[in-house]
Amino acid sequence: MSNTTKGTILTLIAGIAWGLSGTSGQYLMEQGFPVLVLTNIRLLLVGGLLLGYLLLTDRKKLKAMLRDRQTLGSILLFALFGLLLNQFSYLKSIYESNAGTATVLQYVCPVGILAYTCIKDRVAPTLTELLSIILAIGGTFLIATHGQLNQLTVTPAGLFWGLFAAFTYALYILIPIQLIKSWGSIPVIGIGMMMAGSALTPFSGLLHFHWKLSMEVYLSLAGIILIGTILAYTLFLKGASLVGPVKSSLLAAVEPISAVFFAFAIMHERFYLIDFAGMAMILIAVLLISLKDLVLEKKKGLL
Repeated sequence: MSNTTKGTILTLIAGIAWGLSGTSGQYLMEQGFPVLVLTNIRLLLVGGLLLGYLLLTDRKKLKAMLRDRQTLGSILLFALFGLLLNQFSYLKSIYESNAGTATVLQYVCPVGILAYTCIKDRVAPTLTELLSIILAIGGTFLIATHGQLNQLTVTPAGLFWGLFAAFTYALYILIPIQLIKSWGSIPVIGIGMMMAGSALTPFSGLLHFHWKLSMEVYLSLAGIILIGTILAYTLFLKGASLVGPVKSSLLAAVEPISAVFFAFAIMHERFYLIDFAGMAMILIAVLLISLKDLVLEKKKGLL
């Protein structure tokens, strides 16, 4: 098997696992897990597992980061405004709608980053970029209204938290860029998740939460933490190292498709043809941006 094929398979599996994560979260919330409690659990357990891995594999780097006050301050900013806000708003969006709709709405994020970049750099979008923005807005409109201006098919809260999750996902991507270049993604995210989880613990209700454990709950916790976060992230990083960041982000767009499938198959959510039309418009918008980046990457490689 070639590296390209292997990287493609690993990235696709990562995207499918991310889709399962949202559905697992939806099931847990329907079993009585409050959004804040589930957010807290995910941050602490994933952060703890990542830091445990670092203690075994790169203890010197971890110690160096913990002694660097400037680095810790930057990670704290990322923890609060990137990780905590994004994890909470995504799960809240699922709670107010469903895993499939919430995941698709969060995928408006790349279009938001594109619009922000154009405004910041005072550069007009290209025709492809403009088409992407129009498709993303149109797709969100179809999902939210089914084409009827006088009604919302998604609750106002579901729409708000879905779009807010897209905004916070942009912060999640943009804030730690320099940190990840300096230290790598796993230590930055591991420390950040522990910071965010620790800050949330006194306010989330986790300390007073009465657990109702069953095999289904255990499986769902494994789905959101082990499969949908740890395994997915590890496979994505490995796949990205083999096929490149642009192509891997393009392949990872299978996530909202898998989230819709799992929401239908496991949670028995109902989707209509016009929902799929709106979802397709958002995915095409994201794919257009990724394909543009892929073409630019290839051109640079030829120069």
